[in-house]
Amino acid sequence: MSQTNTIGDKLAKHPQLLGVLCTLSVLVMQFGTVLAGGGANGGP
Repeated sequence: MSQTNTIGDKLAKHPQLLGVLCTLSVLVMQFGTVLAGGGANGGP
C-alpha cells in the first residue's frame, strides 16, 4: 500500500485550508513587521 499524504492532496480534499494558510501567512508577516519596529506607526 502506498499512502500519499501530501499537502496538495489535503488541499484538494479541503479547499478551505488554502484560505486558512493564506490568512495565517499574512498574519505572521504582519507580526514580523511589528516586531522589527516597522509599520505605519514607525517614525522619528
